Amino acid sequence: MDIYKEGKLVNCYICERSCEITEGCTGACGMYLNKEGEIIERFPDRYLITTPISIETMPILHFYPGGKFLQISTTGCNFNCDGCISTVIVREIVPGSKALSELSPEQVVSEAVRNECLGIVFLMNDPLASFLSFVEVAKAAKERGLLVGCSSNAYFTDASLDLIIKYLDFMNIGVKGLSAQAYSICGGSSPAPVLRNIKKMHENGVHVEVSCIHNNNNQEEILSLGRKLAEISMDIPLQVMRFIPVEKADPLLEPTIREAEKLCKSLSVHLNHVYLFNSPGTEYLSTFCPSCGDLIYKRDFYGPMGAKLKHIGPGLGESKKCLLCGQVLNFKGNEAITLYQEGDFQGGYPFTRALEMIEAVLIAMGISDKNKVVQVWEDVICNSGLQKLHKDLQNPETYIGMVRHFGKLIQAEDRAEKLATYMEEKINAIKAGILAVHHKPRVYYAMGKPNFCIKGERLENQLIEAAGGISENRKISGSGRPGIEITYAQLESLNPEVIFISSFISSSIEDFYIECMEAGINIEAVRNLRVYSYPAPCWDFGSPRWILGLMFIANVLHPKTFHFDIIKEAKIFYRKFYDIEFNISDLNRSFGKPSNKWKWEHKGKSTIRKCE
Repeated sequence: MDIYKEGKLVNCYICERSCEITEGCTGACGMYLNKEGEIIERFPDRYLITTPISIETMPILHFYPGGKFLQISTTGCNFNCDGCISTVIVREIVPGSKALSELSPEQVVSEAVRNECLGIVFLMNDPLASFLSFVEVAKAAKERGLLVGCSSNAYFTDASLDLIIKYLDFMNIGVKGLSAQAYSICGGSSPAPVLRNIKKMHENGVHVEVSCIHNNNNQEEILSLGRKLAEISMDIPLQVMRFIPVEKADPLLEPTIREAEKLCKSLSVHLNHVYLFNSPGTEYLSTFCPSCGDLIYKRDFYGPMGAKLKHIGPGLGESKKCLLCGQVLNFKGNEAITLYQEGDFQGGYPFTRALEMIEAVLIAMGISDKNKVVQVWEDVICNSGLQKLHKDLQNPETYIGMVRHFGKLIQAEDRAEKLATYMEEKINAIKAGILAVHHKPRVYYAMGKPNFCIKGERLENQLIEAAGGISENRKISGSGRPGIEITYAQLESLNPEVIFISSFISSSIEDFYIECMEAGINIEAVRNLRVYSYPAPCWDFGSPRWILGLMFIANVLHPKTFHFDIIKEAKIFYRKFYDIEFNISDLNRSFGKPSNKWKWEHKGKSTIRKCE
């Protein structure tokens, strides 16, 4: 290992930040320690997640399509990016938490074999945060004939990449941009190491797919990235991740789905395979032959940063050629015969959303001590409570019961009761009003584009029914997360009177109407201009703020019966439960944090000092 030593200083060789660490201290990530002149991992062999997933959840799209792999995740990261969708596991669950299990490399590999997985993948937090453990797992996996991959920002040094590259089969590389500014925001200095490592891995036979966040300020950088990748190979898949503003991120940075699709079209001039994530209903999540345009693989949106392969389209034969025109496509490995279906909140980024939804309840109870939130996370994780959590989140009554339960766990019963009672009072007022209603409108619930249907059993559709509507989504069957793509013919057969657009991953009403017009959708809701979006994000799922959404739905469906002053109600809610003012310009798509200016209390200090 090429470690530079000078007295008590050691330059960390694991990532290109090359932290200069004194004896007994850590670098910027806090995950490594200088002990007697050697870099050691502070929390080796500790895992927050070990669960089977389908490979598109990583996401990787051109490697063993539909294949089942064992996901491993730890905590921490060598970067600190604004609006990180993994903040709850990267920054808020400490590596020493009892929610993490200690597993040797051999035990991790045995778990993969027991679950009949093709290999092991490290994702959600960066493997550079647990690099030495990952190297040992990769060695053990190779000894058992398993494939190995990861999702990473790829800020490897030459020394660390040399240690791992011999064991790697595939990697999703997250590029932050092509400017020094883009990397300095995250803690790096330049994109040069990442571009160097992409080229090196590609030349060494590692299957590489590149992802990049698209926000309203970086379109030209992404186009430049597309051109640089094409210089290496036009066959490198580029995954455009439409920016979802969470945590401290500015909501004005979020591009629309239509804007992101235009960018993908421009990128397709340079690259054979360009994909668009975080955009339910888009065709840019599927694979088309770059030569003849025939559909090869159909995929659905599958939660933030994820996709789900559908057995629609001819796929590829052993020769990896388009069955229509014979064009060879850049795919490795055979597609799965049976597609693995993850359970509720199992694997990938939906796990982080689960933790954020717990956080949302506690913050609305007035909890600003992060340790209290971690206490509830640990209770849910350690007691296999994720499935129950998913079920409780889908129904207003069980949701309120969950509020009271969490309050009891952290001895904050009075605060929980205050929130629960407020929500019950609003629900009861709406129930009373509905008794006089003679007509219940038929309602369709979309996410993103008109053809992505929220599953019928989810909370969004329960809110429709609680507000005196009929959920047409319940007529659509199928598996998906959080819903499924339907045909325009199916939507026309439903012929809803009213449409609501999800407040999490949304489209503007104007774009929604344009999509309907271009698709020739002729339904009552569109003809009568009865398509609605919410006044603010996260008012229909994931946060107790759904009570505000319920009042909004009641106003829309029964304007002669309900006259809630929604903005006034929001101001009351924010003062009462968050002790801050409601300011629409500060609201983004975080379930947990009520404003991008909201902050945790700072309590306690680490016993390990970070070197400045």
